Amino acid sequence: MRETHLRQGRQTVKLGLIKAIHDLFPGERLKTSYSILEGVFCGLVGSALSTREVKQIGARLKRWAADPASRITLLGRDGGYHVYDVDDLTARVVYPALENPREVEPFEVIPFADGFIVDFGDIDKGDGAPLIPPTLLSAAYAETQAWLDRVDVEVVADVNAYIRDGRALKLVGIAEALQEKRLADIADTILAERRALRVLAIAGPSSSGKTTTTHRLATQLEVNGLKPVALSLDDYFVDRAHTPRDDDGRYDFESPDALDLPLLTSDLARLVAGETVRTPHFDFVTGSRLPATTPLSVGPDEILLIEGIHALNPRLTGSISRTAVFKVYVSALGGLNIDLMNRVPTTEVRLLRRIIRDHRYRGITPETTLGQWDSVRRGEYEHIFVFQEDADVMVNSSMMYELNVLRPYAEEALATIPDDSPHVDTRDRLLNLLGFFDPLPADRVPFNSILREFIGGSLYVDP
Repeated sequence: MRETHLRQGRQTVKLGLIKAIHDLFPGERLKTSYSILEGVFCGLVGSALSTREVKQIGARLKRWAADPASRITLLGRDGGYHVYDVDDLTARVVYPALENPREVEPFEVIPFADGFIVDFGDIDKGDGAPLIPPTLLSAAYAETQAWLDRVDVEVVADVNAYIRDGRALKLVGIAEALQEKRLADIADTILAERRALRVLAIAGPSSSGKTTTTHRLATQLEVNGLKPVALSLDDYFVDRAHTPRDDDGRYDFESPDALDLPLLTSDLARLVAGETVRTPHFDFVTGSRLPATTPLSVGPDEILLIEGIHALNPRLTGSISRTAVFKVYVSALGGLNIDLMNRVPTTEVRLLRRIIRDHRYRGITPETTLGQWDSVRRGEYEHIFVFQEDADVMVNSSMMYELNVLRPYAEEALATIPDDSPHVDTRDRLLNLLGFFDPLPADRVPFNSILREFIGGSLYVDP
C-alpha cells in the first residue's frame, strides 16, 4: 500500500536525521516534537539551532538519502522498537523503515522557531506553494509542553510511573484541571470581547473532541452570564441525491458542498443582524430535509454557536465581519512522546478514538473505519487544516493519560481484524504503539472528560 510505503519512508528519513545530528553535533540529542500537516517539527534538546545550522542539517540529510552507499539494516526488535544500524550508528524507532534511503519521497528541511520542520508536503500546500508558518499550532504545542513540564511529565514512561505508583487519580485530576483551565481562559477572552462578538465558531477534524469541548466551553460562558445559542450545521445537509461524491464515487460528507451553503450563510447573516430565522431539520435515516422548521434568534446577552468540521471555513461565515466571529480550533495535538526521538503521532490518537467509538456504539467494524480513513484524511487536508491558523485560539484535546485508558478498548476492537485483512499492517502498527502504555481503568475518567465522548458515559453526548 502507498500509505505504508510513505510512512516507512518517513521513518527512514528520521533515521537519516538521527545520523546527521550525530555527525554534525556530537553529544547533542534530537527531539521530534509535533506534527505540522505533512511534516514534523524537530530540534535539539536544550539547544537552539541557527538558520545556517538547519541548512547544514538539510544538506547532509539530502546527500545521505541520495547516496547509493547509504544503508539501513534492521537488527531486530526490542520492546516495541525496531532497532536499525544506520551506517554503523544504532538507532531505535517505533515504526518500521524502508531499508533503501533512495526510495523515500521528496522532503525539505525548513528553519522554524528554534529548530526546523522536516516537510514532506504535497497535499497540504499545493504545487510549489510555500509552507505557511504554523505560529498558532506552535504556540499551542509550547503551551502543552509548559503544562507537562510543570507536572514533571515528558514521556510515556512518566505517565506509566504515576499509574504504577498508585498515583493515577492525581494524574487524571491534573490533566482534567488543565483542560478546564484552558477553556475557562478562552471563555474569559470571549467575555472581554463580547460587545463585538456575535458568533462563536468551533471546528476541528474527525474525533477531535469538538462536541465535549463545545459543551464545556458553553458552560464556562453561561457561568459568566453569556448564553450560547446553538445552530446545528447537521440540519443544513442537502438531500442525499444532491450530496457530492468523491473520486471513488462515494458520498463525500466531508465536503462543505454537502451543506446547503446558500441557506446557511443567509440564516447566519440574518441571525447576526438580529432577525429571527426558521432553521431546518434533517433526517439522517431518509437522507432528506423534513418539512418542519424551528424559529431561532440571538438576543443581546447571547452568542450564536456553530460547531462542526467546517465551522472555520470562510464559505460559511464570509458574509459576517471577521471581528464579529470568534474562532476556536480543536484537535488532539499531542505533546507526549514515547521518548525524545519517537513521538506519538496525533493522527494515530484520533484514529484510535474513532475506531473505539465506531466499534462500541455505531455498529461499524474497525475494518470499515480503516477503509474510510483515507477519505476522511483527504477531506481534512482539503477543508479543515487549511483554516486552522485563522483561528483565534487552538485547543489541544489530547489528555496525557489518554492512550492508557483507550488501550483495552482499542485492543478489543483491533483484535477483530483478521490476519488476512488488507488492514493487518495498520492493526499491528497500532497494537505495537499501545504496548508502550500501561492500562488505566476507565472508572477513573470523569464524566465530563473528552475521553467519555469515545468510551461512553459522557455527561454531554451519546457516542
